[in-house]
Amino acid sequence: MASDSHPRGLRWRSNTFFIISTVALGLFTDLFLYGLVVPVLPFMLRDRLAVPEDEIQSHVSGLLTVYAGVQLLSSVPIGWLADRTQSRQSPFLCGLVALTAGTIMLALGQNIAVMVIARALQGVSASVVWTIGLAMVLDTVGTEHLGKTMGTIFSTISVGTLVAPVLGGLLYDKTGFGGVFGLAVGIIVIDFIMRLLMIEKKTAAKYDSTLARGATNPRQHETTNDDGEIDNAHEQDALLPRTRDEAYKIKNKPNKLVRSVPILYCLRNPRLLMAFALSLVQATLLAVFDSTIPTEAQSLFGFNSLKAGLLFIALDIPYLVFGPVAGWAVDKYGTKPAAVIGFAWLVPALVLLRLPTEGLEHGTNNVALYCAMLALNGVGLAVIGSPSFVEASEVVQKYDQANPEFFGANGPYAQLYGFSSMFFCAGLTVGPVLSGALKDSIGYGNMNIVFAAVAAVTSVLSFLIIGGKPKVWRRR
Repeated sequence: MASDSHPRGLRWRSNTFFIISTVALGLFTDLFLYGLVVPVLPFMLRDRLAVPEDEIQSHVSGLLTVYAGVQLLSSVPIGWLADRTQSRQSPFLCGLVALTAGTIMLALGQNIAVMVIARALQGVSASVVWTIGLAMVLDTVGTEHLGKTMGTIFSTISVGTLVAPVLGGLLYDKTGFGGVFGLAVGIIVIDFIMRLLMIEKKTAAKYDSTLARGATNPRQHETTNDDGEIDNAHEQDALLPRTRDEAYKIKNKPNKLVRSVPILYCLRNPRLLMAFALSLVQATLLAVFDSTIPTEAQSLFGFNSLKAGLLFIALDIPYLVFGPVAGWAVDKYGTKPAAVIGFAWLVPALVLLRLPTEGLEHGTNNVALYCAMLALNGVGLAVIGSPSFVEASEVVQKYDQANPEFFGANGPYAQLYGFSSMFFCAGLTVGPVLSGALKDSIGYGNMNIVFAAVAAVTSVLSFLIIGGKPKVWRRR
């Protein structure tokens, strides 16, 4: 026992499941509130702010851009600050304070300026939860179980993106703004309580040394080298050369900027850059579906917003089911097979989305065909959900293990996820713009062929760069 007095409920509050659930709820809250508010924005602008009808679309686009832009710009600085704090819990709580303030301002704001500030605060909160939250996941489970954990988290929070727009529309229709923001506040309160109760593993170990067995320091984990072999310090002769350390050891003193932002040194690694590229492409594809399914459903089948929203069930259920399985496969066989197979799977799946637009089937059969094609794409999206995060974590972990004094006490992991969040957010920003331009110029079917080509190129590059030699090949 490291201390005679310790917080009540120390064991369950520092339990791995509780910590992961808290982070997952934080991510869920971010995505849920985003999806909950977006369908209501046009009505808020028209009814409360008296914005003319012909200006509503531009204002909605502007408010969405503010959110994405602030998240894009703040992710790396927030990660940098988080790596220099004693505890990740404090900034994690501050992020929720920003979300609460932004939500209240959005609910009560009477002019565009207040709405812009509200969306900016929500963007800051999103940066916090996607950088510090993911760093806490790595601190808790390590890289060995990161794929399975992230796959499960992403599958779970996808429910938020599925039900939020539908709930937002229904609540606004039945109760007005009060019901929408009442639900938002309720979720924020639950999120706040869990973040407040959570105790990080390293903090819990200070009170009870037996809890150190559950703590995971990325510098102490076994990792795979570029050939997929396990590095275990206990099984190596201390007199033998440490080729892993030599490959990732910083030999020359970096410049002042790199010393201030240590993660910049890791950006010379092609595997890390490719991991960021995977995040960019993954987010772009997700945004393409979000932005084109409603409009295509309306033009093909005459669906209203509610029916169009229900089509996302076909896309999200495979994501929910196969996400944990794909994450487990990443942990067991490495990032290369999942990345290569996942993006390769999306090539024909995206091409097949043109079938309902070609008039091959009619009526309800065409709706069923479209849902089936969306489900095939949902499987691919589930498979590509984990490799980018796991690959980036493994690469940076090797630099951190080889140079612990350079990266500081907490390592560069919040900075890493800040960069990852930045690329992911860039994809979410570019996806709707690019898909809209392509759909208008060459049609929905041809647009999907373009993104199928992007998936094909990504699959080939993943084979060449990601993950070294796959574990599944090594076991033959």
